Amino acid sequence: MYGKAFAPEYQGALTKLSVNSSLTDVLAAGTEQLRAAEQTGQHGDAARSGLAVAEAHRRLGQIGDADRAWKASYRAAREADDTAAMAWALWSGGTLARQRGAFPLARRLLQLAADFGERGGDIVVRGYSLAGLAETGRIQGDYDAVHRLHEQLLAEARRRGEARHTVWALEGIAQIHRNTGSYDTAYALFEEAAEIAAGAEDRRGHAWALRGLADVVSIRDGDTERALALLSEAETTCRAMKLSSALAYNHKMRGNVLYRAGRYTEARDLYEQALAEFRAMSEPRGQALSRLGLTKSRAQLGHDRAETAAELAELARVLERIGLRHAREMVARAQEEFGAGDDAMAGAVDNAVASAEAVAVR
Repeated sequence: MYGKAFAPEYQGALTKLSVNSSLTDVLAAGTEQLRAAEQTGQHGDAARSGLAVAEAHRRLGQIGDADRAWKASYRAAREADDTAAMAWALWSGGTLARQRGAFPLARRLLQLAADFGERGGDIVVRGYSLAGLAETGRIQGDYDAVHRLHEQLLAEARRRGEARHTVWALEGIAQIHRNTGSYDTAYALFEEAAEIAAGAEDRRGHAWALRGLADVVSIRDGDTERALALLSEAETTCRAMKLSSALAYNHKMRGNVLYRAGRYTEARDLYEQALAEFRAMSEPRGQALSRLGLTKSRAQLGHDRAETAAELAELARVLERIGLRHAREMVARAQEEFGAGDDAMAGAVDNAVASAEAVAVR
């Protein structure tokens, strides 16, 4: 049995906030508490209210503000000699670094957060930090390296009856199965995540699970209308909670669904919308994936083949630079889709990836 989902990142005077609180409400309450703590010199309270401020800014896509807030939270925690609060600040910073595509920095900060969490006796922040490390590896395509860690964290979350973390782990494992072609397993895991999230009133986790179900329904079953309906349900939650990043990924997925259905003009428009949203929040991974969808949609609508090849080559460089190791496979699939026998196109992409690898080595 799972209890009601809670948000451990809302701490101190902010524990009354729900996991489903609007991020604008979280930001307002956190800022108010932070100012009060700073005025009275309560460093521990400042650290914990500052954590909520940092997370609200991050999820709203306000990257610069989030960066300043988590660092201020860490400094306040250090002044208070609060190791657990330092761990939470580092977790926030590591999560932000991953969102910005700075994967090596994300790994360093999240590992430090896990270490500090263990030293501070806070098993929740330790678990969240290890989950962050697992998610970072999954996003980069290191499935063999992180699958076992996902399973370990899932077992721990189930044992504690912690719904929110259970949902996260199920969704992560489901995504690995989806990306490796095990669609039935992926669907079952996303479905379980959606059921647990709904029962625990975890609206954010439920929205992500619906997005995963829509993806599988689209690619496995070819059921475009059901997939779009699931995404519409998830979008309602994203808008209500001001989940900027989740909303942008929802729009990108809607583009994927429409592309698979051969509705290329609609897909193009959705990818353009998602790209603008990701650019507004300086999210490089989302930008690159939206650009890929946009390039493919335009190609299907008759865009010049040489220009398509050049765009794919540029995307290969971008994806390699930010550390997404499945970049070659993604570009190769696009190559195949638009004529793998086209030597000029294949050469342009291969050279771009090779150049990116050479730069990475240096």
